[in-house]
Amino acid sequence: MHNVILSEFICTSSDLEMSYTFCDSTAHSFMFNLTPCSTKNKPVWKAALTWIPRSDIHFLKIVFNVWYDGAKAFLWKELLCSGADDEYSLCGMLKGETLDSAFDIKGSRLEFPKGNYSIVVQGFSDDSENNMLICLNFTMIVK
Repeated sequence: MHNVILSEFICTSSDLEMSYTFCDSTAHSFMFNLTPCSTKNKPVWKAALTWIPRSDIHFLKIVFNVWYDGAKAFLWKELLCSGADDEYSLCGMLKGETLDSAFDIKGSRLEFPKGNYSIVVQGFSDDSENNMLICLNFTMIVK
């Protein structure tokens, strides 16, 4: 018996393919979309995110790990919610509430060499990164 990993399709175009899976083996109420589906002319990507967290969000640390053609290329950590004077709308959300957010991703202004990218995004409810709230594994193929 094989475990079936469902891949959520984001977009495909002549120069870009994107999809994601959950890497924490739990079903999430989560949806992510990105436009335009291109890296040409360095667009500012418009992202849409819908998420119903399974626990309250008082503290949230996001960790991005990026691999390019199998080699680790980039690590970035960001504290989004600390419990005091938080600027993001998801901070202070209660379990079961729906986050519906749209934002720009300006990193798309970078030149992306052709190849396969794996981007693992983890959300933790503690600074020591022991209690994972969500884990996503994005696949990006630049053609």
